[in-house]
Amino acid sequence: MAFQPSEGAGGLRRERLRTARLYFVCDAAPGGNDPEPLLRAALDGGVDIVQLREKEAGTRVIERAADTFRRVCDTYGVPFILNDDPELAMAVRADGVHIGQDDMPVAEAREMIGPDHLLGLSTHSEEQIAAAHQTVKDGVPIDHISVGPISETPTKPGRPAVGLELIHHAATTATIPFFAIGGINPDNVLEVLQAGARRICVVRALRDASDPTAVAASLRRAFAAVGSEVAPGG
Repeated sequence: MAFQPSEGAGGLRRERLRTARLYFVCDAAPGGNDPEPLLRAALDGGVDIVQLREKEAGTRVIERAADTFRRVCDTYGVPFILNDDPELAMAVRADGVHIGQDDMPVAEAREMIGPDHLLGLSTHSEEQIAAAHQTVKDGVPIDHISVGPISETPTKPGRPAVGLELIHHAATTATIPFFAIGGINPDNVLEVLQAGARRICVVRALRDASDPTAVAASLRRAFAAVGSEVAPGG
């Protein structure tokens, strides 16, 4: 099946993705709380793409949280992504879906969301990065990949760390936009950017911060410090 994105909604989503540098992944009720204050604080600090990732709660909880995520993301003009479930992503009016290596075939996910929504894929090795690029060459668009985890993280139990070597590999080989992920925080973000990342994804650094706005702003300043606020070639 050929996938031909339109220049309308699909084009706007992809342009926002192209310019996104700081991606925040958040659960439905961070710390058992309403997600809205945290989302607004993170977005005030410079987050420019948000994902709802909820592994424990049922569909109704996700749907209720998605209403908040959608409304807040609309207010700030940033894409809203749902994790794992393409069908649910469309039902909650997400801008796209992010899937893992074991969730479903990429082509199946793309068919479910159509050509105008964003499709992200997790990668954890050189082989998986290469396979993602081959999928694109085969005519199934992947809009972005995540590369990591750089260090072991409790949000991905059992997933071994890949270190900065895989980030450097992605920086020198990837033509699909990629987000470095896994334990990134203000103390190590410069190392990640110096390894070649031009987009980063964080979870705990913002979710657990006492001042998410300040932390997000600190992460954004790191891009300017290494001259990578705008990635070469998009």
